[in-house]
Amino acid sequence: MTKIECILRPGKLEEVKDALGKFGINGMTVTQVIGCGLQKGRTEVYRGAEYSINLLPKVKVEIVIRDQDVNQVVNLIAQAARTGEIGDGKIFVYPVADAIRIRTGEKGESAI
Repeated sequence: MTKIECILRPGKLEEVKDALGKFGINGMTVTQVIGCGLQKGRTEVYRGAEYSINLLPKVKVEIVIRDQDVNQVVNLIAQAARTGEIGDGKIFVYPVADAIRIRTGEKGESAI
């Protein structure tokens, strides 16, 4: 099993969810986060004072999938989330040793 963690623009969440749903992935964890990368934030003016916003709102999507689906799912997420601009996000891929469904006690791939 493999965990895929994506940091995305908030406006791309629905497109990514739809693409994952069409692939058959419905279980995911979504968290609102803030962060910075190459985008380095932006400068705004409020009541005449200029200030820098260097932590921007993002969305983190976490899914656990079968190992054989990793390349397809990563490509699917990248296509759905891409705008071509700085700040599109990142995808991280981690191995998962085991998963247990608390309600039934199922283990491994049957638990996801």
